[in-house]
Amino acid sequence: MSESVTIKVPARLHLGFLDIPRSGQDRFGSVGLPIQDIATVLTISRATDTHIHGEEQARIAQHIATLCPHLGIKAQHRVTVQRAIPRHIGLGSGTQIALAVAAGLRTLHALPLDTANDAVLLGRGSRSGIGIAAFEDGGVIVDAGKGFGQQAPTVISRIPFPEAWRIILVLDTSTQGIHGEAELEAFRTLPPFPAATSALICRHVLMSVMPALVEQDLASFGSAVEAVQTEIGTYFSPAQGGVFTSRQVETTLHRLAKAGAVGIGQSSWGPTGFAFAASQADAERIVGEIGGHTPGTTIQIVAGRNAGADITHTALNLARA
Repeated sequence: MSESVTIKVPARLHLGFLDIPRSGQDRFGSVGLPIQDIATVLTISRATDTHIHGEEQARIAQHIATLCPHLGIKAQHRVTVQRAIPRHIGLGSGTQIALAVAAGLRTLHALPLDTANDAVLLGRGSRSGIGIAAFEDGGVIVDAGKGFGQQAPTVISRIPFPEAWRIILVLDTSTQGIHGEAELEAFRTLPPFPAATSALICRHVLMSVMPALVEQDLASFGSAVEAVQTEIGTYFSPAQGGVFTSRQVETTLHRLAKAGAVGIGQSSWGPTGFAFAASQADAERIVGEIGGHTPGTTIQIVAGRNAGADITHTALNLARA
C-alpha cells in the first residue's frame, strides 16, 4: 500500500492594509481574498530518500527540514510540484507553498492540521493574515493583525465573494514586486503611517467594502476598494516608485476603468494589478473594449474563491496479482 496527498492551494489578492504599526501597540490588519485558477499544486508521498521535483525545490526542502523534527516525523518523502503560484508578483506564493507542505506532511502522517501555528513556525504571517486565512477558507477576509501573544493575525470577518463577479488581473512578467530585504528596508525607512489614514481606510472597509459585499453592490465595493488602494499606494510610492509598481500595469488598469471596470488596485507590492466586473460577460466586454493589453502585460479573468485549499488523500494498492 502506498499513500500520497495532493494539496491545491489558491493564490490570494491583497487589497490593502488597515494600519501599519507606529509602535509595539499597533497592529497591521488587512483585507483580501483567494482567487480561482491560479494555484500551487503539489503531491507528497513516502519515499526511501527525499526527492523534490518541479518548482520551489529550495523552499520545500527547507520547510521539510523544519517541519519533520517539529512533528516527530522520521520518514523520507517524494514531493512533486505540478504547478506553483509565480514568486514575488503579489499573489502570496511564499505563504501558500509553506502551508501546502505543512498540510501535506500532516495529512500523510495522520496528524491534525494546525495551519496558523505551522505558518508562524515557517516564518509566514508576520504582517498580513490573508494568505493563512485563505488556506483555511475563502471569501473576502478581514484580519486585525497580530495581537499581543497571538500566533497568527486574527481573522475578524469573512464574507462570501459574489459568485457572478469577476476579477480582471493585469500581470507584468518583466518585473517583480519588492520582497526580502528590500521589503524590510521599505518598512524601516518609510515615515510613520498616519493614524488619520488608518482611520479612513478602516471606515472604507467597515462601512463600504463589507456591506457592499453583503448587498452585492459592485459600484460601492469598487469605489471603496479603490479608495483604500489610493491611500496605501500613495504611502508606499516612495519605495515602489509610484502608486503602482509597474507603469505598464497602471496604464492598462486606467484603460480598464474607462471601459467600465471598478476598484482598480495593486495586490500587495505588485506588480499584479486588479479590477472588478459584474460578470464573466461584462469582464470579457471590458477587456475587448480596450483593444488589447499594454505591451509587457497580460490579462487574465478569474473568479473569487469561496473555499480554502483542496486536500486529496489517496491510498494506492500496489500489490501484484
